[in-house]
Amino acid sequence: MAHTIQQRLEELKRRNAAAAAGGGPERKERQHKEGKLSARERIELLLDEGTFEEMDRLVTHRCTDFGMEEQKIPGDGVVCGYGRIDGRVVFVFAQDFTVFGGSLAEANAAKICKVMDRAMQVGAPVIGLNDSGGARIQEGVVSLAGYADIFLRNTLASGVVPQISAIMGPCAGGAVYSPAITDFIVMVQGTSYMFVTGPDVIRTVTHEDVTKEELGGPETHTTKSGVAHFMAHDDPDCLSLIRELLSFLPSNCMEDPPRQPCSDPIDREEPALDSIVPAESDIPYDMHDVIQHVVDDGYFFEVQDHYAQNLLIGFARLGGQPVGIVANQPAVLAGTLDINASLKGARFVRFCDCFNVPLITFEDVPGFLPGTQQEFGGIIKHGAKLLFAFAEATVPKITVITRKAYGGAYCVMASKHIRTDMNYAFPTAEIAVMGAEGAVNILYRRELNGASATDDRRKAKVEEFKDLFANPYIAAERGYVDEVIQPRQTRRKLITALCMLENKRDTTPPKKHGNIPL
Repeated sequence: MAHTIQQRLEELKRRNAAAAAGGGPERKERQHKEGKLSARERIELLLDEGTFEEMDRLVTHRCTDFGMEEQKIPGDGVVCGYGRIDGRVVFVFAQDFTVFGGSLAEANAAKICKVMDRAMQVGAPVIGLNDSGGARIQEGVVSLAGYADIFLRNTLASGVVPQISAIMGPCAGGAVYSPAITDFIVMVQGTSYMFVTGPDVIRTVTHEDVTKEELGGPETHTTKSGVAHFMAHDDPDCLSLIRELLSFLPSNCMEDPPRQPCSDPIDREEPALDSIVPAESDIPYDMHDVIQHVVDDGYFFEVQDHYAQNLLIGFARLGGQPVGIVANQPAVLAGTLDINASLKGARFVRFCDCFNVPLITFEDVPGFLPGTQQEFGGIIKHGAKLLFAFAEATVPKITVITRKAYGGAYCVMASKHIRTDMNYAFPTAEIAVMGAEGAVNILYRRELNGASATDDRRKAKVEEFKDLFANPYIAAERGYVDEVIQPRQTRRKLITALCMLENKRDTTPPKKHGNIPL
């Protein structure tokens, strides 16, 4: 009996060693030469030291065709389990490119599904480290079914636990849809790409000649398509970025975001804010400067910073409390809202609302970007997405109007009328249907009858309109603005309002779900 037990222990050691070895030292060395870490190295860097607990380490595939019976490696190309980041439980799966190219198969997919199911049960984030050649061809439709099983879990987990995808190698075909459903995508320069159809197929079908990097590299997806949220320099940078992102997020939708000790005085005033917004309404300025003067330690963790730069989104802390920030950027396209900015903002607002992250809006918006390209592209429905997201959100919402707030864009950017809790305005705020020049063109069209911009009559009418409407006081008289504040007081006002709103509870009418204009 003792001999039998000893044999079993030796067999267990052998299988564990085989699983840890993955595809062997030669393939691991090839990964390193390509600038990529192995699956296990990535997990060790991502998680707190010594906290990883592996699940399904000895699972192998069940395929007997195409000589696969003789090619069984414990783990079957994906490492799954759980551990901790900053002491909090997270679940992780890492595709191992050294084993069958990290390809997805029936057993492989079942491991990932188990991790996602357990994450939802215990309320912990899911992190996927993607590095795969796609579906395992030898298994046919079974591998495709595995993808669909994962897509379903992504959908069910959406809004329940945070889901983060790191693209650390190839990700093509149907494989891209799992990351696309998750909340955030991080790509790595030089080693990762994503596309539905590869360059060879495109060349055959459309005769376009394009490289993998041009088609689906990190630069493409962080600047042109908006598919990816972050671009990392290498694997360690990618994993460090994920750890930092999670520091702003709760573990699940039932928890509040984790607070941190704050050494930045809550009542700190910033005299620089009094002069940061130019007196002339047509002179640009950088909204980053406003944000950094207000938030804890001047730190703004920006999301999608290279995409739709006329709208800024990201995370910061106020008094140690994580907040989501949405801000027009007057330095790009005058801060107008266009299709891409609306999509970018709507997705972020809905994420923050899912996970109880208060929303702070800095508003300086002259309207929606005009033009046939925008109208034909559907700016009406895309702009409505941002409106829908802000109106639907029940988390604490606070808006600061720094300068322009014109027309429908005023309504969209978290105005008082769509259930925003506190609305502040700088004395430089201009809240009106449109700018003074355009308004005068319409209101005094007959009287001025083609008068030039230098005409004294026209200039007088413009100044008269500005005096009447280009200020925040009419809105304040009606309660649409709760208070006109000195810019230097912004930090204290926001933190005080957040404390007041700490126990806010808001509801929407009972329904299955809304029908956002997609």
